[in-house]
Amino acid sequence: MNYAADSQTCLARLLSQCDLSGLNTQDKAVFTARLERHFEQLLSLYTQVYGHQYDCYFHLQQLLTVLADGFKSRNRQLKNQDQQAIASPLWYRSEQEVGMACYVDLMGPTLDDLHDKIPYLKSLGVTYLHLMPLYASPEGDSDGGYAVSDYRKVNPSLGTMSQLKKLAKALDKAGIRLILDFVFNHTSDEHAWAKAALRGDDRYQNFYYLFDDRTLPDQFEQTLREIFPQVRRGSFTFNERMQKWVWTTFNSFQWDLNYRNPDVFNAITAEMLFLANIGCAGLRLDALAFIWKEMGTDCENQPMAHTLIQTFNCCLQIVAPSVVFKSEAIVHPDEVVKYVRKDECQLSYNPLLMALLWNSMATRKTNLLTRSMQKSFAIPQDTTWVNYIRCHDDIGWTFDDAVAWDMGVNPHDHRYFLNQFFTGRFEGSFAQGVPFAENPTTGDCRVCGTLASLCGLEQALQEQDQSQIDVAVARMVLLYGVTFSIGGIPLLYSSDELGLLNDHSYLEDEAKKHDDRWVNRVAVTPSDISHISSDNDPESLEVSAKRQVFTTLQKLIFIRKSHRVFGDSRTQILDTGNQHCFAYLRTNSHDEKLLVVCNFSEHPQQISGQLLQLLEGKNARDLITSHQLDSATAPLTLTGYQQQWWLAE
Repeated sequence: MNYAADSQTCLARLLSQCDLSGLNTQDKAVFTARLERHFEQLLSLYTQVYGHQYDCYFHLQQLLTVLADGFKSRNRQLKNQDQQAIASPLWYRSEQEVGMACYVDLMGPTLDDLHDKIPYLKSLGVTYLHLMPLYASPEGDSDGGYAVSDYRKVNPSLGTMSQLKKLAKALDKAGIRLILDFVFNHTSDEHAWAKAALRGDDRYQNFYYLFDDRTLPDQFEQTLREIFPQVRRGSFTFNERMQKWVWTTFNSFQWDLNYRNPDVFNAITAEMLFLANIGCAGLRLDALAFIWKEMGTDCENQPMAHTLIQTFNCCLQIVAPSVVFKSEAIVHPDEVVKYVRKDECQLSYNPLLMALLWNSMATRKTNLLTRSMQKSFAIPQDTTWVNYIRCHDDIGWTFDDAVAWDMGVNPHDHRYFLNQFFTGRFEGSFAQGVPFAENPTTGDCRVCGTLASLCGLEQALQEQDQSQIDVAVARMVLLYGVTFSIGGIPLLYSSDELGLLNDHSYLEDEAKKHDDRWVNRVAVTPSDISHISSDNDPESLEVSAKRQVFTTLQKLIFIRKSHRVFGDSRTQILDTGNQHCFAYLRTNSHDEKLLVVCNFSEHPQQISGQLLQLLEGKNARDLITSHQLDSATAPLTLTGYQQQWWLAE
């Protein structure tokens, strides 16, 4: 069997039924050429999921219509960007890329207000702006916008779709890429599909997992984990109106989509292409680990989930090849890396690095960080990590238990310690975090808090202790310094760059008080921004600390952008011989070398000069302090929480 020839025959038949009359001659040629290039893969992937169904090819025909409509709707500027991306696809490996994630209402508070913040973003060096979900969603609790009621409508409190498109153009003109959320595991129960299901429409009831009784839900729940046990138990919600049980992995108002139905895949692909055509450079795949359900498993990271994501990716390559996927898989490290592929997710959050940087802050030890990064940091050279310290969510301790046990660390007990430490329950802790999703059965929880409050700034300001303020700022800068230098796109969470503290006002809001993640979703006000640039502010300790955080991070970002070794290079995680220190070597095709050493203790530390042999005897300069390396054999000495970026010249 000649599969390639057969796939082209199949494509020819499907195209004969596809209306391309809305395309001019040039666009029709581009679209059909991309189809011909990618159809063999698309056919293979689609039939892996749906080939056993009698109407598979009917739905495949419908998918081609969806792709054609998406291509027709893509404007000329975006089509030109697609051509540029095909010629130069690895923009995300550049040292120029620095990201920020924010909620529109907390940074804006509207899209037009956010438009006015572009100069502020540029002053910091941001080139990649990820906007948290801004779509229409239920009033009150909407899981921070992750319960989408309409992918094609902006939440009216933020603005309109035309204002979002205007912002996308302004960001592009300023050299800032727009990243949007693609919430595709579930919709809100107010989405048009869910409303039709509630009315008894058979087609749309098949868009979700609905059950007449508890027989199957009970069987599934034997192997499922609870995501928000502090809100409700289990993964299914009884709907009184339909008299059916609905699969709701997260909240009762978030209905999981049924990807066993090809109609669902086609419909959500249409929504994906609508978002791509707004003018974004990337889509964050929310909760991608959960999209395939399989009896007898935990219904996470199933092989068919990868197949589905590759199919979505293939559709993007046909319609909008300049748009990349960013994986949000907060799961076991061995599972995280499986999503990071050029034909799946080109970008991925790095939850292991995030969790173990915090671990090293609490323990002052880097053994677990070093060993884990040596095992799990390497990914394909045509992909990249998105390295972050905090996000809109909580901090979960998703390190590899096998690595911990191998080092003599009991992972269960250690996670308990970390939760106690970062929620301020451990004697001597500097952190003032808040427990989240505390399981009343197991006692397990995750941690919430701003960068500043978790690093000790809140406590130091309460005590008006300048020396401890300086230590807290050093911790904050060290954490982000690693993300700026280790390889990948560093992603700031808005408010971190200003050292803002926990905001407990959410406890006064009925729609938010049950969700402690709001403690670290902090509004950035005009006065917060003015503090960093005005010399007329009273020099309070808090204002001084904010200014110090901003200017230091700004300096490190400038250094990053000035040296290509921070971009498309390889990272080697090193053993330092000092349990308090973390180090890595960056090398690129231009024979440039960068040795980064970090002290995760408040006390001075030394590292053997043998590490310097990796610089091959070249002269080296610390890019942060401009100090020259005195000797290629003398030990390196670091003050408390210091980092050194040694560039071989």
